[in-house]
Amino acid sequence: MTDLDAMTRRPIAVVGATGLQGGATVRALLGADAPVRALVRRTDSDAARALTELGADLVAADLDDPEGLRAAFTGVDGVFAMTTPGYDQRIDLEVAHGHAIAAAAAAAGVPHVIYSSVGGAERHTGIPHFDSKRDVEEYLIARGLSTTFVRPVFFMDNFAQFMTPTMQDGTLVVRLPLPPGIPLQMIAVDDVGAVAAAAALDPDRVAGESIEIAGDELTGEQIAAAYQRRNDVPARYDPLPIDVLGGDADQRAMFEWFAHPPAFQADFAATRALAPRTKTFEQWLATRPDL
Repeated sequence: MTDLDAMTRRPIAVVGATGLQGGATVRALLGADAPVRALVRRTDSDAARALTELGADLVAADLDDPEGLRAAFTGVDGVFAMTTPGYDQRIDLEVAHGHAIAAAAAAAGVPHVIYSSVGGAERHTGIPHFDSKRDVEEYLIARGLSTTFVRPVFFMDNFAQFMTPTMQDGTLVVRLPLPPGIPLQMIAVDDVGAVAAAAALDPDRVAGESIEIAGDELTGEQIAAAYQRRNDVPARYDPLPIDVLGGDADQRAMFEWFAHPPAFQADFAATRALAPRTKTFEQWLATRPDL
């Protein structure tokens, strides 16, 4: 980007700027010298203040406030948005928030929306939190918005939050409700942000206005081997039965889908064309001293 471009470009609005994907997108945009309007619930939070220190402009916005959201989207060159059902798995709320984002973007005349969805959303998987994102995709299309759909696969970062290996009798044990020998496509959240930023700054770089993105594809056994190399300790993979997910219909549907390839169908070459520093799982582990 030239100095003139930086001076004349209007900001990219980032929904959920203090979240994992939103924060990654903010950092990638600022790293490309693009102005950022970071939408946050509280401008006085530590996470929000950290974005200010990086160079983002903060705007308080709530997905349940249509007028405030429209105002936050006014005068921008684009909007990055993603939606989740939240910890309470409110699929209906995710859809409502997605529709609110689309409506506000249309009302504000936003020229381009980048919506981070999920790999396979368009393939009618029957997984509730995949289908909800497809609902939002279809609503964005119905509103006539120019939209790029970035569809990430399984997050490597899940291993730092929900699926951290444990030590057992001197061996590091990786456990997933995934049969042995089944490959799982994965991506680091930071790389989702890098792809989203690239699409925001030049929408024409994404052919067909959608891309399924990934940085690696490994079986459970290969994931354990990566941990072994990283930590220099014995490691193994213990596949768990699907029943460990209990009555969680959403997670059961997702891991059952994973167990019958092909599930995710990412374009690895296109991912790296947009974000050349996209990490493999082992490279991601190297960035995590806590793992």
